[in-house]
Amino acid sequence: MDIKIFDTAKEASKEVFHEFEQALASGATTFGLATGSTPEDLYEYLTSSDLDFSNATALNLDEYFGLPADHPQSYATFMDKHLFSKKPFKETFIPNGLATDVEAEIARYNALLEEHPIDLQILGIGQNAHIGFNEPGASRHMKTQLVDLAESTIQANARFFDSIEDVPTKAFSMGLASIMQSKRILLLAFGESKAQAVKDMVEGPVTEEVPASLLQEHPNVAVYLDRAAASLLNK
Repeated sequence: MDIKIFDTAKEASKEVFHEFEQALASGATTFGLATGSTPEDLYEYLTSSDLDFSNATALNLDEYFGLPADHPQSYATFMDKHLFSKKPFKETFIPNGLATDVEAEIARYNALLEEHPIDLQILGIGQNAHIGFNEPGASRHMKTQLVDLAESTIQANARFFDSIEDVPTKAFSMGLASIMQSKRILLLAFGESKAQAVKDMVEGPVTEEVPASLLQEHPNVAVYLDRAAASLLNK
């Protein structure tokens, strides 16, 4: 793991933006994307730039199960608002939260990942060290799956919904095996609330109980942190 520490989240996000520049210049065509507050600055840099993604493909990590694509809190809506409506891609893929045939949707998304190997994957990290929606205990061998969200994840996401009862309890997510197939992975983590998860990911043992720790075994990972998220690191 290449650990990069910056004074602020904006400074870190600007450096990740430069990774996108370099990736495009090097011929990358497929990008794995994430949602949530962590990549918002990155997406702002991308949309205000002259980078051209018109020949590129984007595949998102996950989507809430049970939400239509046009729901205000769906990840499809998030991506359209923060990136796709302002910076068009050749094609974009997000799991279908309203899929009635779960196994068929899983097979569809796994086939897309086989057809479009990811050159550059963006990740955030949950307070319990989940990546995508791969919660503690998720198997390293799983590809796309329908997962039950941990109670801590549901609580963390409650701020986006009118009430806790409205928060989805399941989501489609790329599995750990899918994520680990990416050629290069950039994990972003900002704020003191992520510090323990970052420490466990970087300095703890590799274990499925800390899903992000599996990134220690990937040959091409960079971790972009602000000082608050890096505050518990010893190395």
